[in-house]
Amino acid sequence: MQNIGFIGTGIMGAAMVRNLMQAGFSVTVNTRTKEKADALLAEGAYWANSIAACVKDKDAVITIVGYPQDVEQVYFGKAGILENADKNSLLIDMTTSRPQLAERIYTAAGEYGLFALDAPVTGGEPKAVAGALTIMAGGDKAAFDRAMPLFSAMGENIRYLGKAGNGQHCKMANQIGIAGALSGVCEALAYANAVGLNAQQTFDTIKTGSAQSTQMELMGSKIITHDDSPSFYLKHIRKDLQIAMDELEARQSELPMAKFVCNAYAELEQQGFGDCGSQSLYRFYER
Repeated sequence: MQNIGFIGTGIMGAAMVRNLMQAGFSVTVNTRTKEKADALLAEGAYWANSIAACVKDKDAVITIVGYPQDVEQVYFGKAGILENADKNSLLIDMTTSRPQLAERIYTAAGEYGLFALDAPVTGGEPKAVAGALTIMAGGDKAAFDRAMPLFSAMGENIRYLGKAGNGQHCKMANQIGIAGALSGVCEALAYANAVGLNAQQTFDTIKTGSAQSTQMELMGSKIITHDDSPSFYLKHIRKDLQIAMDELEARQSELPMAKFVCNAYAELEQQGFGDCGSQSLYRFYER
C-alpha cells in the first residue's frame, strides 16, 4: 500500500499528511481551499482538483474534515468517494463524526466492493505533528490490520475497538473526559481568582499534585494568560459533545457535567469564540 488519497488538510490533517510522506507514502491531497495545501505541495504532496481525482488509483483514502455533514458530502453522491474509489480501496474516516454515519459508510462501502473504517484521533496538534496520535478504529479487523502501516505513521496508541461506529463511540468518551478535566482546570483557576490567590502561583503549585492532568499541563498557562489560540477549535469540541449528548438522549440517558460544558461551549460559539481554542471555556467563568 503506497498511494494514498487524503481529503482535509487542516490543523490535524496537514501534520498527518507530513508523517505519511515521511514514512514513504505517496500522498495526493484535496481540500476546499487549495492555498491551505500549498505548504504540503511544496514538500512533495500531489494536488487533485476534485474528490474523484483524489481517490482514483489509490490504495487507501483518508478523510479528516470538519463536521458530519462534511463527511456525508465527501463520501456520498456522484462526486463522492464511494462512487469514484477503485474497488478494494480502503476508506478511513478520521473525522470525529456520528457513529450512525460511520455505520452507513461501512455498509455502503461493502456494496461498492470497498472497505471502510471509522478511526477518529485524539492528541491535538502537538501529537499530530509528532506522529503520536491515539487512533480509535471501528470496522472489520482485516481492514484494521491492512491500515496498520498508515496508522503507525500517524500514531502511537492504536486501538481496534470492534464493529463500525465503535471508533466514534470511543472518541465521544474521550471528549467527555476532556470536558470534565478542562472544566476542572477552569474552575480551579476561577476559584483562585475569586479568593485573591495569584493564579500563576496556584497553577505552579497544583499542577504537579493530585490535580495534575493533560488538560492542566497543556491549557493552564493559556488560561492564565488569556491565550485563545487554537490547537483544537472550540467549535469542534462543541460539535463533538453535542454528538455525545444526542447519543445519550437517544438512549434516554444524561451526563450532567458533559451537558453543562456542551451548553457552555454552545453559548461561547454564539458569542463568536468558535475559532478560538477549546481552553477558551475559561471565558464562560469570567462572565
